[in-house]
Amino acid sequence: MLTGKTNVVTGFAFLALFMLYGFVLIFLRDFAPGKEQWIADYAVGAHFESRLAHVHGNLFALINIAVGLALSRAPDTRTGRWISALALLGLLMPLGILAEVLFGVPPVLVVAGGISMVAAMIWTAAYVWQTETFH
Repeated sequence: MLTGKTNVVTGFAFLALFMLYGFVLIFLRDFAPGKEQWIADYAVGAHFESRLAHVHGNLFALINIAVGLALSRAPDTRTGRWISALALLGLLMPLGILAEVLFGVPPVLVVAGGISMVAAMIWTAAYVWQTETFH
């Protein structure tokens, strides 16, 4: 069963992974052989998308932590479990960006993750607004 705790734990795990990925990007920019070409291509193509994955991975990890903390203050309901699931599915967006860059996967995961996260945010706002445990 999905709970706010799942979002918090998953959020921290993804935050750590995408922070490590950020260090890989720093290595490629500053220390790797061929770094000059990496810097020259920094704003286009795979390089740009790699940075998008890093940024969205960290952002969506933090959002999952926030959703998890909000859900932990609310009653355990079916609505809360749906919100939890949607926020977790939102993590498909940064994973989808990486899958595009690394494996040429079509952007279906990016779109599904983005829609899931937007839906989770709208539903979370409405749920928190109507929940009596928030003052």
